Amino acid sequence: MQQHLPSGDISPRHRMSKSRARVVRGLLAATVATAGLCTALMPGAQAADNPYERGPAPSSSSIEASRGPYAVSQTSVSSLSVSGFGGGTVYYPTSTADGTFGAVAISPGFTAYQSSIAWLGPRLASQGFVVFTIDTNTTLDQPDSRGRQLLAALDYLTKTSPVRSRIDTTRLGVMGHSMGGGGTLEAAKSRTSLKAAIPLTGWDLDTTWPEVRTPTLIFGADGDTIAPVATHSEPFYRSLPSTLDKAYVELRGATHFTPNSSNTTIAKYSVSWLKRFIDNDTRYEQFLCPLPAVSLTVAESRGNCPHTS
Repeated sequence: MQQHLPSGDISPRHRMSKSRARVVRGLLAATVATAGLCTALMPGAQAADNPYERGPAPSSSSIEASRGPYAVSQTSVSSLSVSGFGGGTVYYPTSTADGTFGAVAISPGFTAYQSSIAWLGPRLASQGFVVFTIDTNTTLDQPDSRGRQLLAALDYLTKTSPVRSRIDTTRLGVMGHSMGGGGTLEAAKSRTSLKAAIPLTGWDLDTTWPEVRTPTLIFGADGDTIAPVATHSEPFYRSLPSTLDKAYVELRGATHFTPNSSNTTIAKYSVSWLKRFIDNDTRYEQFLCPLPAVSLTVAESRGNCPHTS
């Protein structure tokens, strides 16, 4: 005899089915939540926020180290195979697992060759950049010429070089020593799309740079008698737009030629500046703001913090 339940009553079998459904739904929700938490905790999660971020989280010791996390390869570029500059050496991360990298061209100073700035090549490349230390057409080239040559070197890197596929053409910067430092400002003035500029004890007869739109870190030396800071690096810095992300670091106990040898202070702030503005990696902001404190290696620093670019 079939039993009819009053309207609204639920059989025990149906109650069990609904109970099991609730349990299954609860387990699914927990699984989704756990998966989301795991994704948030994964090392690559931050990369989704900034696709240009490269390498592990930085520390004071990592930016001061003589080598960063990337193994580096290098290739020589003959002056006979290029136009607009004198050839040079390209240093680049060996692995392509992380995708493309930003690139930096570096010019030597008056009467000097790329060997005078060679230490910067592997040091910066090992932090996750393609770095091109160049020779100029002649060792007597003036800053405006060196600026054009830096841009020609970047164009070669991104359009013709064997490593062009490793480079993000939208993330480029320039550096240079002495007249190469003046050339760095000349290049930034000419190509406002550059992401970072770093003159090292720069020299230029032009001491005003209101046209520069590239975040610029200027290094001076307290003992520089060739490009004294009072007539070169300091007015360079003051003339940059007040709205620009900019900084000035004066090296203590240093000379005009200090950037020609491996220097931890130059390296740590250069790495941080390039990471912050070429890679838009705000993990490095902590090493730039607050400004570098006066110390045994820093005589003075100036800048606008926090950075806005």
